[in-house]
Amino acid sequence: MLVGTIALGAFIWIGVAALCMLVGSDGSMGWPSDWIFFYRRERILVASLVGAALAAAGVTYQAVLRNPLADPYLLGASSGAMLFSYLWQLPSMTAWAVGGQQAFAFAGALSAVGIVFTLATRRGRLEPVTLLLVGVIVNAVNGSIFLLLNALTKDPATAGGPLTFLVGGLQTSLQKQQEVTAAVLIAVGFLIIMYLSGELNVGTLSEDEAKALGVRIHRLRWVALVTASMVTASAVAISGPIGFIGLVCPHLARLIVGNDQRKLLPVATAMGASLLAVADALSRMLSRQGAAGTALPVGVLTGLLGGPFFLLLLWQSGKRMKLREVGQ
Repeated sequence: MLVGTIALGAFIWIGVAALCMLVGSDGSMGWPSDWIFFYRRERILVASLVGAALAAAGVTYQAVLRNPLADPYLLGASSGAMLFSYLWQLPSMTAWAVGGQQAFAFAGALSAVGIVFTLATRRGRLEPVTLLLVGVIVNAVNGSIFLLLNALTKDPATAGGPLTFLVGGLQTSLQKQQEVTAAVLIAVGFLIIMYLSGELNVGTLSEDEAKALGVRIHRLRWVALVTASMVTASAVAISGPIGFIGLVCPHLARLIVGNDQRKLLPVATAMGASLLAVADALSRMLSRQGAAGTALPVGVLTGLLGGPFFLLLLWQSGKRMKLREVGQ
């Protein structure tokens, strides 16, 4: 059954990726030839890698935090990884940049998530609403620090400009080493999460219930959170903080396969890869339209999709809380 689910996800992604290959940045439609083929393939593979990583991290965060609104972007992990990834690129940080861009991004993601968890914990329990509020504040602070550093250093923030670092976008000037490092770390992280997926089904239970089932819930949560943060950081290091992929895809996947994490994880990952590849194709199409006139960062498009989706989930959560209060 698990192999069939993974095969289904791979089949969906391959079909979507093939369709995205037909979309040209000059408004043309058709299978590319010569060097254009390699250029489009590179973009689609990077988009798919980033989308898959963010979706897998979203599934993990939602499971271990028992919060359907948890997401790498909303928890501050993406903005923390973005800020530290930018610090790594500054000339003044060369002497301190030990471990490479991925290590810096990982440290940023863990720092941001640690701050969010510390401020959102009351008497040993995470408050879901406080968690989201603190995450939004941490995002705002990280974005402000980035803009301040960018203004002080007069740095163009690499290809794509500061907007790419704030909302996320697919960079076309990545070195092969950056892509390979990100791909390896994301693959390792995905395998770890997949290995833990059976135990993640227990993540929604209380500590006593988890112990009765033989699951060390605290260790599971920390391993899962650190791994999800590593996956998020690896993606953000090559794309910026693309939002809401990790929120939307897990919920869409649940409509297909339910709440079993063993099935949910591969399907949501495939959806994340497909969704971001489609967003990149739409960005290429809009670049030749009069209304846009330029290639929009994919983070803008995912924000337009994910923002209303997040508000809908928040509204539904509010309704469920009112129903519980009435029932009591």
